[in-house]
Formats: sequence, C-alpha cells, structure tokens
Amino acid sequence: MKRNVLVFCYFLLFFFHNILFAEAQELRWGSDANSGAPFVFRDSTNPNKVIGLDVDLVEALAKQMGMKPIFVQNLWDGLVPGLQAGNYDIIADGFEIIEERKENISFSDPYYVTYEQLVVHKDNENIKSIFDLRDKNVGTLPASLAYRILNNIHGVNIKYYEEELNAYEELSSGTRLDAVLLDYGIAKYYAKSNPNLKFVGNPVGHMLYGIGIRKNDVELKIKINTALQALIENGTMKIILEKWGLWNTQTAEAWGQSSNYNSEPKGYLDFLKTTGKNFSWKDKVTIYLNFIPLLARGAVVTLEISVFSMVLAIVLGLTIAIVRLYAHPVFGKLAIVYIEIIRGTPLLIQLYLIFYGLPHIGIRLSPFLSAILGLGLNYAANEAENYRAGILSVPKNQLDAAFALGMSKFEALVHIIIPQALRLVIPPVTNDFIALIKDSSLVSVITLVELTTVYSQLATTYFDYLGIGLLTASMYFLVGLPFARLSRMAERKLIQTKKNPSQTRF
Repeated sequence: MKRNVLVFCYFLLFFFHNILFAEAQELRWGSDANSGAPFVFRDSTNPNKVIGLDVDLVEALAKQMGMKPIFVQNLWDGLVPGLQAGNYDIIADGFEIIEERKENISFSDPYYVTYEQLVVHKDNENIKSIFDLRDKNVGTLPASLAYRILNNIHGVNIKYYEEELNAYEELSSGTRLDAVLLDYGIAKYYAKSNPNLKFVGNPVGHMLYGIGIRKNDVELKIKINTALQALIENGTMKIILEKWGLWNTQTAEAWGQSSNYNSEPKGYLDFLKTTGKNFSWKDKVTIYLNFIPLLARGAVVTLEISVFSMVLAIVLGLTIAIVRLYAHPVFGKLAIVYIEIIRGTPLLIQLYLIFYGLPHIGIRLSPFLSAILGLGLNYAANEAENYRAGILSVPKNQLDAAFALGMSKFEALVHIIIPQALRLVIPPVTNDFIALIKDSSLVSVITLVELTTVYSQLATTYFDYLGIGLLTASMYFLVGLPFARLSRMAERKLIQTKKNPSQTRF
C-alpha cells in the first residue's frame, strides 16, 4: 500500500513538474529590420532592441499560443526562401497578401487592411493622382502591390528601391524621382513628417497584411488564426494598431469595430520625436558611443566568418594549385574547371545556392557554416591561382636539386618549393583576406547579422548614413589592420631568412 502511495506521489510530482517547468515552444519569426518602420526597426532609445507593429503582434500571438518568440533577421528578398528552407516558422514584416506569394507560401487571416499612398514633392503641382504618372519616374519596392499597380499604368518609369527610406530621400531631393507609391503606413512614417513631401490623390488599391507560413504547416496556421481571432475579439489588435498610429477605417470596418482611437499613438509619436530632433554634437557623440557595443558584436561575427573562411580558402586553394600542376592531367583539368566556374559566377549566387538551394536536396546547413563554406569555396579559386603563380616562380633547378639529393616529389614540394612560393604570395593573399572581410557583408542575405547589417539598421533608424557610416568604416579598418601588420612582419621575417642561408633548410 505504501509503495502504491509513493508511486502515485511520484507520478503527481513528475506531472506538475512538467507543467510548471517545461520550456515554452519557440516561435521563430523572420523579418527585416532595415528601414522597417512601422513594422520592425531598431529602438532609437535602445539600439539593441527591435520594436514595431509586427514585433508587438508576434509577441501577442506567441503569448496567446503559449510559445516563446525568437526574432530572426533576414533581408527582405530572402524572407520567403528562408521560410521555405526552415530557418524560421513564420514571416511577419508588413507582408502583403498577393497572389504571386500564395503560389509559394500560405498566409494567415489578415491582421491589417490598408491602401497605397502616392507621395510627391511639395512643389509638384502636375501630379494629382496615379493617372498623372505617365512618363514619370516613380519609386517603389520590388515584388509589392504598389509595383503591380504601377506596372498596369502605361508609360510609368518604375524605379526600384531596397529600402523605403532611400526612395523618399531621393524624392525629397527633387532630382531623380517624381513620385513614390508605397503602403500608407510606410508613407506615414517616412514621408508625412518630411516638410519637402506631400500626400496626393485618393487611397489607391486594397491591401491586406498577413503572416507568411509554410504550406505544409497546416496545424501552425490554424493555431495562428485562432490566436489572431482572439486578439481581435479581446481588443489587443486594436491597441497595438493604435499604438503605432495605424488604426484606420478600413480595418475597423473589416472587424466590425469603431474607427475611433481609444489611446494615443505612443509608438508613432516616439518615432517622430527621433526623426524630427536635431542632435547636438555632444548628443551625437553619446549616441555613437552607445552604438559601439552593437557594432562590435557585428564586427566579431564578421571577423569569425572571415578567419574561418580564409583558412578554408588557403588550404583548399593550395591543394587545388598542387593538383593542377602535379596531379594526373584529368584531375588537373577538373581543378581548372572548378576555378573557372567559381570565378565566373557571383559570390552572392553561390551563397544563395548553398543556403537556400541545398535544403531542396536534403542538405541543410546553418547560416554560419553556409557563410564559411560559401566564402571559403569562392576565395579558394583565387588562392589557387596565387599559389600556382608562386610555385611557378620558383626556379625549376630547385626541384632538380631536390631530386639530386634523393628527395621524392612530395618531399621536394613540402620542404623546398612550397615554402619559397608562400613567401612570394603573402602580399596577394593578404589583399584577398582584406577583400574577404569586406565581402563578408554579403552573408546578410542568409540571415547572419554582421557589421554591415548592423550599420544599415542603425542608419535607417536614426536617418544618419554619414556619421554611422564613418563609425562602421572605422570598425572595418580596425578589424583588417592587425592582419595587414602581421603580413608585413611575416614578409620581413621571410626576407631575413632568405638573406641568411644558415637559417634555411636547403
């Protein structure tokens, strides 16, 4: 009897322990914080934090579903491929529900209803509506509803921008664009407060925002729709939209609610305070100092990727060079094919193939490993040519002398040819490493947040490309400088060794 009681007590303890201490399931969501207001962007008071409409939405949904939200940064163009590759569970980034996207992914029920807003320069009196855009240069985002609308207007010269802020800045300067057509929410944040711009025309189109989900995640879609409906019914969604100044008649009518505001748009007002404030030099220095830890973390990621990638490039490049020069002709030709293919295709495409393409054949690599592999394989082709040139620069009689001493070809290469070749290729290899550090900025397309990604997010949050750009450039300089110094030290050491034959092995 006592034994049964103990077993029963143990069972109850185990049961309640699992309930109380079990970790919440993660809800990984992909978004792009670059120029992301009002959806996802860096907090001007705390650059380490991302805020916005979709941040609040996902947090509310996750809480409703008993899950833990995990933000995953990815560039806008890579959001759908990243979702399909399984890098996150959902997309939430002011994502428009359009037919082209429905072919690849599924969508939740709409959580916001809005329209496109036409914006022109304040001095422009010729454009009153979208029907006046013929033969005009109009900026917008690619693969958006605004683009589809403009594409159906004959004679419009559509200009694409990766970041909304850049389009409005060029329109404000009055040099390259005649108008910008984008979502009303985006226009409200980036154009309405600009004294050089003005809204014109009636609301254009009818657009719905939804959460992107993989087509086979049917259960997750049901959970999200159920949670979203609960947030709408209990008023949470209205509170979130009011906070960001986006509660409107269209959404209110769709949900059968009042279009009146019940609370002030605190998030929107805070955003305007930042964009409209003129900082003194003292304030700017303080702000820049606060950026250093965030930029330093990005620099660490950049350095880690660059070092590991260069090690792979050096080892693989030297191997390819030796195979090309000394292996069987068949393998030599394969080495040439590798070099020509890798050097003849863009690094960006190679990163896309490794990170987004390989999962389709069952090979799934982490973003960090994909970055190292992509950069390493690409630069290995360049290093192979550097080492081949260095090896061919060593006089042929060095190899003959090694054979005369009874060395095998392998021993001659290891002890005689390669050491001399390495001394010759140090300068170009160092240059390649510095170039690789800068090319590492491309890994942002595979969800890695490195130095350039951090710069882009901060610059678009504070509308400061110059000051933050100089600070970021300084970080790149500091990352690469020690390696340039080490390279020069190695060159001097090898030159001294060459001048003193007693220190050589041959």
